[in-house]
Amino acid sequence: MSFSPLIGQLIEALCCLPGVGPKSAQRMAFHLLQRDREAAKSLATSLLDSVERIGHCRQCRTLSEQDVCELCASHKRDRSLLCVVESPVDVQAVLQAADYKGLFFVLMGHLSPLDGVGPIDIGLDKLAARLDEGEIQEVILATNPTAEGEATAHYIAGIIESRPDIRATRIAHGIPVGGELEFVNSSTLSRAFNARTDVKNM
Repeated sequence: MSFSPLIGQLIEALCCLPGVGPKSAQRMAFHLLQRDREAAKSLATSLLDSVERIGHCRQCRTLSEQDVCELCASHKRDRSLLCVVESPVDVQAVLQAADYKGLFFVLMGHLSPLDGVGPIDIGLDKLAARLDEGEIQEVILATNPTAEGEATAHYIAGIIESRPDIRATRIAHGIPVGGELEFVNSSTLSRAFNARTDVKNM
């Protein structure tokens, strides 16, 4: 079926969302245009504001409207603990499920040489610089238990190995291999977090 240029453009734009194919995008587009144009305007405004005003925290790299996010700025967090995760949504998963009081470092991805994603692309140079500040005593590797997540954890463990004053731990695998933190239930993630082990024992 042929759509007008603007409708086709809207459907194509909606396809950028994860898990949204052409049929789902078509349903969304027609729902917004037929039934809820006010919601469509609100969505467009929120998207534009978010894209223009949300950047990255200069300390942990998570999404933030401030130069330093609320977690990094808090004096109530344990600044000797640093949890390394792949994405901002993983930060929320850990905060909701585990009694974790430390800070975070968000990679914004994982190592993937086939896709051209190397250590610099996920901020490992910045992570190394942060470790050299002398404040961190333990790094908790909480990358996803996928092949890429495991490879990333091993690479980071190598960075930490040259800094003997820092302990490197990996969250336990109560999380299913191939799973992602975003979709793991709270009790499973909490058990995995509390049963983390030294990287050298992996």
